[in-house]
Amino acid sequence: MKFALNIIDWQAIAPGLSETAQWHEWARFSHAINPDAPYTRLSELPMMTARRLSSGSKLAVECGLAMLKRHEIDAVLYTSRHGELERNYRILHALATEQSVSPTDFALSVHNSAVGSLTITAKKPIVSSSLSAGQDTFQQGLCEIIGLLQAGYRRVLMVDFDGFIPEFYHPRLPPEMPLWPFAVALVIESGNTLQCETHPKGAKSESTLPQSLFFLQHYLQNTDTFTVPGERMQWQWKR
Repeated sequence: MKFALNIIDWQAIAPGLSETAQWHEWARFSHAINPDAPYTRLSELPMMTARRLSSGSKLAVECGLAMLKRHEIDAVLYTSRHGELERNYRILHALATEQSVSPTDFALSVHNSAVGSLTITAKKPIVSSSLSAGQDTFQQGLCEIIGLLQAGYRRVLMVDFDGFIPEFYHPRLPPEMPLWPFAVALVIESGNTLQCETHPKGAKSESTLPQSLFFLQHYLQNTDTFTVPGERMQWQWKR
């Protein structure tokens, strides 16, 4: 598989990282992300909306609102490997212990609740979708973006995110897997600035960074070529 695209803007939030200068420093020195570092105060998301959203969705909607302010967006794709796992765990725990299920948890437990919250909060009836594809969620999301661009959407917003993974699951997860909330937003157009080609060789272990942050790190380093590890293939990028 081969495809190409242009990134015209980006924004990201992770523990201790939110400003552009912070992300460039992180990329330059390849610092490990400290999961105990504080998150930036949200400035775009209304307080009442933020109170309803899960940890990852808050960051995803915050980044999405910032991008919608700066650009005329034709379509939106939200990608998340684990989706609303926090809420779904609370629902399952409530059912298992014969407690009442929270109406808010029930209403916002679906995978597209984050992108739905974005369009509702922004009051923009934009074409939108959500996607999950395991370890390769981010890269498969970019393939979906190419389809949207080829369908005629000129400028597409993609936001990759995840929230806290409940402690219940930790013993069953690879020790390298990130467990903290993050969001990465990219505004994408057609072009050939960045070119990607797949190679059929999956990673042997879980990466210490989600695919989108691994990609962002090398993108900010202005590396001529780099490879994003995937579950069943390697995604080789070049400028």
